Amino acid sequence: MAETPSRAIMRFGTDEPAAGTRLLTAGPLTAEFDAGNLRYIRHHGREAIRAISYVVRDELWGTFNPDLRDLEVEETGDRFTVTYAASCSGDKQRFDYRARITGSADGTLRFEGIGTPATDFLTNRTGFVVLHGVEGISGHPVVVTEVDGTVVETRFPEVIDPKQPIMNIRALTHEVAPGLKVTCTMLGDTFEMEDQRNWTDASYKTYVRPLELPHPYTLKTGETIEQAVELRFESAAPTSAPTSASGPVSANGAGTREITVTTGAEAGRIPQVAMGLEWQSTGAATARTESLAGLRPAYLSCYFDARHAGPGAMRGFRAVGEALGCHLALEAVLPGLDDPGAALRAIADMADAAGARFGSVAVSPAGDLDFVLPGTVFDDMSPYDPLYAAAREAFPESVIGGGNFMYFTELNRKPPPSSGLDFVIHPTCAIVHAADDRSVTETVETLPYIIRSVRSRFGGKPYCLGPVGIGTRTSPFGGPPPPNPHGGRVAMCRNDPRQRGLLGAAWHLGVAARAAEGGVESLILGAPTGAHGLLHHPGDAPQPWFDAHGGRFPAWHVMRAMYAASGRARRATEISVPREVQALAFETEAGGLELWVANLMGEERRIRLEGTGSATMRVAILDEESFVACAEDPDALDGVERVVSSDHIELRPYAVARCRAG
Repeated sequence: MAETPSRAIMRFGTDEPAAGTRLLTAGPLTAEFDAGNLRYIRHHGREAIRAISYVVRDELWGTFNPDLRDLEVEETGDRFTVTYAASCSGDKQRFDYRARITGSADGTLRFEGIGTPATDFLTNRTGFVVLHGVEGISGHPVVVTEVDGTVVETRFPEVIDPKQPIMNIRALTHEVAPGLKVTCTMLGDTFEMEDQRNWTDASYKTYVRPLELPHPYTLKTGETIEQAVELRFESAAPTSAPTSASGPVSANGAGTREITVTTGAEAGRIPQVAMGLEWQSTGAATARTESLAGLRPAYLSCYFDARHAGPGAMRGFRAVGEALGCHLALEAVLPGLDDPGAALRAIADMADAAGARFGSVAVSPAGDLDFVLPGTVFDDMSPYDPLYAAAREAFPESVIGGGNFMYFTELNRKPPPSSGLDFVIHPTCAIVHAADDRSVTETVETLPYIIRSVRSRFGGKPYCLGPVGIGTRTSPFGGPPPPNPHGGRVAMCRNDPRQRGLLGAAWHLGVAARAAEGGVESLILGAPTGAHGLLHHPGDAPQPWFDAHGGRFPAWHVMRAMYAASGRARRATEISVPREVQALAFETEAGGLELWVANLMGEERRIRLEGTGSATMRVAILDEESFVACAEDPDALDGVERVVSSDHIELRPYAVARCRAG
């Protein structure tokens, strides 16, 4: 057996240290101090604000990692104070700022930032950003105090807003829990809100400086920029302990958080779960066909960019599809809309010459891969009608789809006409704005809102979600995604290391569970190799431990089951804390029950299983103990399966359990 990798490699695919956090407490007020900013601000244990951050971004929207110094933290039980200095520098420019954070037991919190550019500083945003979470807030009332003092009553959007839902903001007041309100006041500039669920972030983001003003802009050397964010809580009644949608959150005697997963009646079908394959990865995939044995995706979704790909890609698609024993679908990027007929005929000719037959073909012009500003108006969408007609002519035996191959954002802001489509499609990425571990797993929380928003916009049109990946397939700013040569936690990069870790496996299960719950017809998740891959293959960037030992990533075992479950009867699952744990249950060919449970958190969770209809379960756990065996052996989970008579299982951080009954 191969040597055991480090715990960090097993969990995250990288030895890069995760940023540490510190819990700040002032009576009932708590906040996590994380790299100079605040996260998960709670009152009596209830989340009020997801984050308050002082953000410095360059002219390309890249976010600086500030160099913190002179950090001092004081806590007295009923008050905390944090002060530090920070610098952001790069490309011969530098911005310095000083921060002060205070919190009191009366529920007041203030975060001040005073900035002074050491040089002229070109930026798209410098100042405060406030995040409101979405669970328990989406669709709920919010009172807006505008910059001139006008008070407006509105709601946080339920369907994802493609534009800025709230503008000209000085303060926002919303109910955290019955009888408990929080007012968030933002000082020093005009703020506005965008719906970050567009990018799969689990938040509404209120940010400094309206987007209608010129961007980028220059902060002049020596000028002072002063901003602050203040929180004040107002309680009309005693605040009870936090509860989930299913009742109180409990802990066992050891202090491990306990979460209940209840399996219910039949609730629809598992989507057709497909594997994705990009044109530039066909060579690596064909070199790994032996290790792909055992994976049976519903189909292989083939991404072909006509600006870069050619006949060799079509031959590779056919070879990998034959190795997997599944039919093919095509995602085709066209250079433009000027002559879609000629472009599509050329693609169809290449497919015919290679013997590649596509049951479905989705088409999109390359221009739709570009970033779309909020509020942009597209008055004439008529060029899409001949695009879809040309696709039907070039591929007369295929069903035709469209949408957007960038993010849901671009689909939401520039929706194509659906009348000529048989289905709608779009991908997502988990690291558009932030790449820390919790932000990645939080994206699972957002998928139900994306699914409902697509349904709202496109009605009953069949819906293909994907490919869904941690890393991004393309960059909305043109050119390739930023490189990640050291395998770190880098936003909007192509190769994210957690694809290789237990976190990636738990995240994959969470995505599949949410997609099934949302009733999407098909889901593209996982790839043979590469950025979304399930198998090791040497690449440009190092893959610690796997470069020496090869093998399967933990997500391989999750996706093997998800592919095999395509179309099966799904059983409903109710989870007491769905942000922290996700589950997917389905009926087996033999009439039994298979339940998969994932811990999305960096701490152990105790899972109480209800409604399985059996006093005993056969349980196999994918975690640090089984990591090496699962990398080497496709059937390793069978080897670690144990009969469990208890209705509880313990899941370590980012562990996944396969539970079988009957």
